[in-house]
Amino acid sequence: MTNVVGKSPIKVDGREKVRGRVQFPADLYKNGALYGGLKRIPVPCADILSIDTSEAEKVPGVKAVLTAADIPGLNAQGVLFTDMPVISSKKVRSVNDIVALVAAENEDSLQEALGKIKIEYRETTGVFDPIEAMNPDSPLVHSDRESNILYHVKIAKGDVESAFEKSAVIIEDTYKTPTVEHAFLQPEAALAYLDERGHVVIHTATQYPHWDRAEIARSLNLPLHKVRVVTTAVGGAFGGREDMTLQVRLCLLALKTGRPVKMVLDREESFHIHCKRHAMTMRYKTGADKSGRLTAVEAEIIGDTGAYASWAPNVLRKAAVHATGPYRVPNVKVESYAVYTNNPFAGAMRGFGAAQPPVAYEAQMDRIAEELGMDPLEIRAINCFQEGDVTATGQMLHASVGLTECLDKASERAQEIFKEKEKDISPFKKRGQGIACTFYGLGYGNGFPDTSSAVVEVHEDGTATVLTGATDVGQGSNTVFAQIAAEELGLKVDDVTVISADTDVTPDAGTTAATRQTYNSGNAVRIAARKAKKILFKQAIKELNVNTDMGLEAKDGYVYVKTFPQKRISHSELAAKAYLAGLRPVGEGNFIAHSTQLDENGQGAPYWPYAFGVQVVEVVVNTLTGQVEVENVVAAHDVGKAINKTAVEGQIAGGIAQGLGFALTEEVELKSGKIKNPFFSRYLIPTMADMPDIEPIIVEEPEPSGPYGAKGVGEPAMLPTAPAVLNAIYDAIGVRIKELPATPEKILRALAKKDSAK
Repeated sequence: MTNVVGKSPIKVDGREKVRGRVQFPADLYKNGALYGGLKRIPVPCADILSIDTSEAEKVPGVKAVLTAADIPGLNAQGVLFTDMPVISSKKVRSVNDIVALVAAENEDSLQEALGKIKIEYRETTGVFDPIEAMNPDSPLVHSDRESNILYHVKIAKGDVESAFEKSAVIIEDTYKTPTVEHAFLQPEAALAYLDERGHVVIHTATQYPHWDRAEIARSLNLPLHKVRVVTTAVGGAFGGREDMTLQVRLCLLALKTGRPVKMVLDREESFHIHCKRHAMTMRYKTGADKSGRLTAVEAEIIGDTGAYASWAPNVLRKAAVHATGPYRVPNVKVESYAVYTNNPFAGAMRGFGAAQPPVAYEAQMDRIAEELGMDPLEIRAINCFQEGDVTATGQMLHASVGLTECLDKASERAQEIFKEKEKDISPFKKRGQGIACTFYGLGYGNGFPDTSSAVVEVHEDGTATVLTGATDVGQGSNTVFAQIAAEELGLKVDDVTVISADTDVTPDAGTTAATRQTYNSGNAVRIAARKAKKILFKQAIKELNVNTDMGLEAKDGYVYVKTFPQKRISHSELAAKAYLAGLRPVGEGNFIAHSTQLDENGQGAPYWPYAFGVQVVEVVVNTLTGQVEVENVVAAHDVGKAINKTAVEGQIAGGIAQGLGFALTEEVELKSGKIKNPFFSRYLIPTMADMPDIEPIIVEEPEPSGPYGAKGVGEPAMLPTAPAVLNAIYDAIGVRIKELPATPEKILRALAKKDSAK
């Protein structure tokens, strides 16, 4: 029985955020700070012939105009491959490319100087369709490569051809998802300067400060200890703050001018500088026997990674691993490709390759059920993963498989909510219900070193501090770490302070991504707290006059003998005596998540653990306008253990909101590599008025290797929403949308096509 874990204390930064006291990068100021700006050219594909900065340098108030020639170290950046220039010098491959930097005393001088940079360039032929880009005769995005195919992975299991021959039903189709913007409310902003030691310091919103430090040091030709990255409050991330945007460029301006430099992007600039969700084309063939049991899945997934790699191999590998859904499939053939184009580059975004395949495989499940005259719930129930089952990669699921419970609880609650509602609301308004099941492998995966470190120290007064490199991007990880440390040490949450994401102070905890921080860094914090407690117990043996620490317990601010609770000592008294005795109660925790690489047939244990989720959605479709209103969502998610239940419910609601945008409205409109809608008046995200009634159901199937059984829910929360909405639209009006987003125009076209076929 836990004392703090499983409760819902207010987030440690909650009060200050409500009061408006938390500082985001745009709120920061330093005396003498210059204004920084970026220069790009208005085409996505060109050879740069010359860059003339002479007139820009003459503008009064301008302190620096920098080009690629001014970079003292490596003019390249990237999380897996350094294929993206910090400043482009000879070639522009996408609208993301920056060709010059400016620092000036004021905004007017900055804008005037940016306008006076003269760039002579010659447009070149680009390639903007990933399928076309795969052709051997297509223009190469990177001339040093033999092909635009950046990455290709296969998963092969059983005999697919034989299985299809024996199948009672086969469904074959193609599904598409678009390029999607992160649409976080806080555009990129940062403040960089040289401190009193001459070290480069940058305050920014990032998901991985320690990696930022490495990239900055590499490009500025500085040792790591002379670069400090301090993470401010983060106004949304969702994967879009993993790649470099302002970091290296702003630090370069600060280093060259010797002055603080601040940069705040507007919304249009933000759209152009960070990565996007991979657009995917997914060709599926799914077979089942007469009873509805899946016999085979064959899939081809093509992901558009744009001009630069970012996380593309990991994203498309994750798409392949999750291509069959959370179902037993004895025969599998999957091929997944990441392809370079001259579109804006794609990278990490919530779901990380596991968000797109459910759009395909959950439609396939519904269509098989329809062919066999089965209920969509029934076909999922007989195929869904259970403990002891084996995945498409041959991995055995040995624990924490809560999918059946999610399915049961979601469907039961949905029946209670949706019952007694008429399907035909009016002659032109139709109600429908849809269901979707998903799973998600936590962490980096595929044997990649997935390590987190933390330090916990108990002070002389019995309070404690946690040091972690993990960034709290708003999901509440600092609160979770405080709860874990408090639980292990026997303290209240208010007795624990968490200091996070400052490379001069905190140990590396990896990126806040892949739904890994509660599991990875939560484990590291618990290990560190346990070690600190062990030192306290060493002193307690003396103070309580016992011969071992085996019978000691830490709870409610005291250390006591479990069999004789009256024999106890307060944390404050015990910690003070420990320090006097030369014992410093501090512990370091290191945790590495388990995974193995896929072999040449795509077999292995690429992720662990897996989170599971089921959502049931109710929609109303207006057949005159094509408008879809989502009325209700029941969302059951297996999180292992909810460290903070309110935070988990908040993540579920946030995931559903983002899933609704993915399903119905969000698409980066591209024309020959140019972004046509880089502002919120045309890139439509859901608002509060669009939100349905949400019924979150927390399923706790404890993960033995997780901290107090916890896994995570950040990304899994959004995965079932879009496919459930699409299935509900079909249930309402009998047309299936196979290309997101399901806009009114697409729905009306599908209805017109249906009517003409009658």
